[in-house]
Amino acid sequence: MAIYNAFMSTRSVDYLEAIDHLPEGTILIFPEVSWEQYEGLLEDLVNRPGLRVSYDDGRLEIVSPLPELEDYKRFVSHAVRALSDELGIELEPRGSATWKRRTFRKGAEPDTCFYVANAHRIIGKPKIDLESDPPPDIGVEIDMTNESLSKFPIYAALGVPDIWRYDGKRFQMYQLEGDTYTETGASRFFPNLSCPMLANALELSKTQGHTQALRKFRQEIRVLRP
Repeated sequence: MAIYNAFMSTRSVDYLEAIDHLPEGTILIFPEVSWEQYEGLLEDLVNRPGLRVSYDDGRLEIVSPLPELEDYKRFVSHAVRALSDELGIELEPRGSATWKRRTFRKGAEPDTCFYVANAHRIIGKPKIDLESDPPPDIGVEIDMTNESLSKFPIYAALGVPDIWRYDGKRFQMYQLEGDTYTETGASRFFPNLSCPMLANALELSKTQGHTQALRKFRQEIRVLRP
């Protein structure tokens, strides 16, 4: 993934032109961006949902994902919905919403995310404010280039309990312990779900399609169901 350093003010219209010409699979970096500029940028990009924006105490990154990442994201979303259905676990998906806290000067947009343990607390809320509401229980990053690792301190500050990461081959899960994430082999929110199960389902989706892969994933869940 190429990285472009943009030493320009986000008060200038030039940054929108730079974003318009951002190639797929690249990162645009703005140093020394104020919180007000960050929030203004989010408003400017509201009709460009494909981009991912993160902010860490003045450093702003805009990622233009590769097309296949959207396919992987959709499959993970369908798989987690199937998982919650089969296990009877409450789930509230929130997609690639923007999560930010002015208090910490941090914000990020996962590829998708879910409320599980805190699902009941956000049902019916069209807008969630992390100053008073809980963060999502699981944030998912589809990441082929390790760029999502730089977002872990942001998620930790926001208090996201679990991060799931898929690099195109391997699925990894991380749990928040104190102020850092530790890799783990299984999910704390979904009993019996392992990283290899999701990785194998994703690989199958690439050759047999989503429907067949999800059908076999459901069958595997039923076998392992407590």
